[in-house]
Amino acid sequence: MSALAITATAVRRVLRDRTALFFLVVLPVVVILIIGFTVRGFSTFRVGVVDLGAGAAGRDVTTALTHTGDLAVQRFTTTRAAAQAVARGQISTAVVLPAGMDAALRAGRTVDVGVVSEQADTAQQAAAQAVTTVISRHGARVQAALFAAARSPASFDAALARASALQEGGGAQVTVASRQADRRANVLPQGFEYSAPTELVLFVFLSALTGGANVIDSRRLGIYERVAAAPVRASTVVVGEALGFAAIAVMQAGLIVLVGAVVFGVSWGNPPAAAVLVVLWALVGAGAGMLSGTLFRTPEQATAVGPVVGIAFAMLGGCMWPLSIVSSTMREVGHVTPHAWAVDAWTALLARHGTLGSIGRELAVLAAFAAGFLVIATRRFARVVAAR
Repeated sequence: MSALAITATAVRRVLRDRTALFFLVVLPVVVILIIGFTVRGFSTFRVGVVDLGAGAAGRDVTTALTHTGDLAVQRFTTTRAAAQAVARGQISTAVVLPAGMDAALRAGRTVDVGVVSEQADTAQQAAAQAVTTVISRHGARVQAALFAAARSPASFDAALARASALQEGGGAQVTVASRQADRRANVLPQGFEYSAPTELVLFVFLSALTGGANVIDSRRLGIYERVAAAPVRASTVVVGEALGFAAIAVMQAGLIVLVGAVVFGVSWGNPPAAAVLVVLWALVGAGAGMLSGTLFRTPEQATAVGPVVGIAFAMLGGCMWPLSIVSSTMREVGHVTPHAWAVDAWTALLARHGTLGSIGRELAVLAAFAAGFLVIATRRFARVVAAR
């Protein structure tokens, strides 16, 4: 029996386990989705519009809201229905356009436009601010049209159309140039470009740790004893199992990269650097998984303690929150784990557009972690196989 045959058997064993597939495939994607939306917030605010008979002015405001890129407009027939939708989180805010709005504006009277949102909800307040900006722009056009119509023979409608054209056409504008003062202080971008790489780091390591239960099962079932009865060296079994762990880790990481790019639009940075980083992290996970299989005595211990250790490392290493928001002491403690170095590398690739050379130190540290885990794990594993 060759090492590749042992590897193929280990991979097939995992692929036939529906529970393992759930944690390898489904759960990472779900968590990426949840954390991506949580960290980023929604890029489009859902806004409700209640037109109580506002006339042409109400239609103009509704059109302006609809054509705003970060607002998605939903119409309601009553103020109560819109308020309930805001309370339930179905929409971020609601605009109430009062009856007679168009006639009042033409007469130069003040019109109160209602905006429904919760003061304690920052997302709803941001949506309300965006809505208020659109309404204020329309108010400025109306004021300009009233001014022009009062001092020229042009009608209000003609003056309003002219004011709208001038407002949309622009003219001399003030531009703001921004420059990043400290490039080393970057963190991962918000949204899915934050959640996808951090969850890749978390779940590849976590799945490998819990995968150690398969090694314990093999020991308990006497599989290694039967293999040892054949003309198979212990080193062949060790290499085969190590390649199995690495293959599963690479497949899981590759799937997360693919789903992140295709479904969530994640840009993984420089391709060669990202590929090397993924492979190295898979080797870190493989070493940790093999070590887990030799440290625990029962599969239940591996599946119970492994996730606790994996999540603790992920928290310390910046997978749950950026290390830039914690104290310098905690950042140093976090870099005792390989997770922090992996997140640093992804930050360099995604936030600073780094290359293979710019993450050389992080890759070297991860290679040292992988080598250390694999050396310790293979030695312990070899003793386990030889003892059989």
